[in-house]
Amino acid sequence: MSGATRAKTEPRAWQRMLSGRRLDLLNPSPLDIELSDIAHGLARVARWNGQTNGDHAFSVAQHSLVVEAIFRQQNRCDAGECLIALLHDAPEYVIGDMISPFKAVVGGGYKTVEKRLEAAVHLRFGLPSTTPAALKAKIKKADQVAAFFEATELAGFSHAEAVKFFGAPRGITLDMLDVAPLPAIEAQRRFVERFETLDRGRGPLAATV
Repeated sequence: MSGATRAKTEPRAWQRMLSGRRLDLLNPSPLDIELSDIAHGLARVARWNGQTNGDHAFSVAQHSLVVEAIFRQQNRCDAGECLIALLHDAPEYVIGDMISPFKAVVGGGYKTVEKRLEAAVHLRFGLPSTTPAALKAKIKKADQVAAFFEATELAGFSHAEAVKFFGAPRGITLDMLDVAPLPAIEAQRRFVERFETLDRGRGPLAATV
C-alpha cells in the first residue's frame, strides 16, 4: 500500500460563510472576517440553549447589544472600548453559544478556538488582538448584569438563583434594557447599526482592514 493511500484525509476545519469567505476555524485570518457574517450568525444563535420565554429566541446579537448598553452605563468609555464590548461574544457566530457549565466540561480546546477567533475579529476591525485585562473585567461585569436580567425575565430563574450565580445588579434596572426577544432579522439589523455607529465614532485613525 502506497504512502498516499495510507495517508488519512485531514478533517475539514473551515466553514463557508454567506459572504463567500472561507473561514479557517483553527487559524482564522482577519481578512476572512466580515461584519455581515458576524451579525447574521449571532442573530441566529440562541442564548440559554434556546430555553427562554417568548415567540423568538433571545439571540447572542441582542445579548451583545444589552451588554454594550450596560457597559456604557457603568463606565466612562470611548467608542473603541464600547465596540470591544459589543463584540465580546463575536466568536460565537462560528462556534455557537455554549452555556458555562458545558464550557467547564469541554475545557481548553473550546477556549483556544474562541481566543483565536476573537483575535482575528479584533484585528479585522482595528482593535487590540487581546482585550486588556482591566477592560475585560469591566465587560465581564456588564455581561453578568445582562445574564441576571435574562435569567430572571426569560430563562425561568428565581431572583435568589440569579443572585447566587450572577450577583445582584447595582445601578441598572430592567427598564433601562431591552430584553424582549427580537426576531432574528431585527436583532441582526440593530447589531449592524450599533457597530457602524461606534465604528464611525472612533474617527479616521481606526480604519479597518
